[in-house]
Amino acid sequence: MKFKAFLTDNGVNLLDKRFLPAFEKIGKICHLYATRDHIYFLHNLLNGDGIQCIAQFRKEALFDEYRISSQNDDRISFTIDLVLLHRALHSIISIYTEFSASDSGVPGGNSAPNRIQIKLVKKLPPHSQQPMPFLTFETKGYKSAVIQDVPISKPLSRSDVLELQAALDMAQDLPQTLIQVPDMHQLQNFVEKMKQVGDVLNVSISKYGDLHLQVSTTLITLGAEFRKLSVIGEQAQSPTDDQNLSAQSRTRIALQRGDAMTVQVSINHFFKSLQCHFAKPDCAFYGIAQQGACLTVVFQFFIPGTHQTDKAISLHCRLPVLDPGAS
Repeated sequence: MKFKAFLTDNGVNLLDKRFLPAFEKIGKICHLYATRDHIYFLHNLLNGDGIQCIAQFRKEALFDEYRISSQNDDRISFTIDLVLLHRALHSIISIYTEFSASDSGVPGGNSAPNRIQIKLVKKLPPHSQQPMPFLTFETKGYKSAVIQDVPISKPLSRSDVLELQAALDMAQDLPQTLIQVPDMHQLQNFVEKMKQVGDVLNVSISKYGDLHLQVSTTLITLGAEFRKLSVIGEQAQSPTDDQNLSAQSRTRIALQRGDAMTVQVSINHFFKSLQCHFAKPDCAFYGIAQQGACLTVVFQFFIPGTHQTDKAISLHCRLPVLDPGAS
């Protein structure tokens, strides 16, 4: 089992400044899953209790000289502590940046460019008789190589990798209707207020492009409505006679017509999904899976300087429902 690659400058920026800060907000431990063409960071795919989060990168988005081999069809996966991973990466970047800057200013200095290598190794930890697996970062320092080791779990067995791949395949199914939320910060402010009221959030999404959020207790009901948002997938024409109706009445009628779905989710899960804004997506879409199986949030990234989707990067979350919902 071998894994070795060099981080590109773009890969350093994506991980250190964007995706690792976002994923740390979702949970401390995740699966890192490497295949011949992709790298995945996976939260809770083998555990149905919490929010599932899937970040996928084409190998070229993060690495140069990417090499992987294993008896599991060149697939390797393990669990890793994201806080330790981010700390080690940030530390090695500091050395890499400082040394590269000083080396470039020395006439006749080392012509070989400084790089950050990442690889899987087995080492004997202090006071241990048993070698342990590590994900290791290495770069050049002033007098010698600088190494940061991040402890990882034992790599998954063939059967566990197959189970993880099956869960990943299942998690890639998207809802038939997705609506675009134009302002993530505004949505986050609404949900912050709703967290003070209750723990359960009612989420309704219509084919007209309406998103309705509501939290209720015996004493108070607090809601927010976003209307006529952009729709991807199945959509329908909004009735002309519902303009003067309340948000609850519009949602109820849309449900009766089969033009909307509603689910209940944990408001803490919903708030966690909003933390993905640390990954700096360009826009976000919400949808409800068939039969109200889950609430899905899809984050879209553009190629810098364009409005074209960057297909080398994808990120989406699946929130478990507390109620089967209605459709």
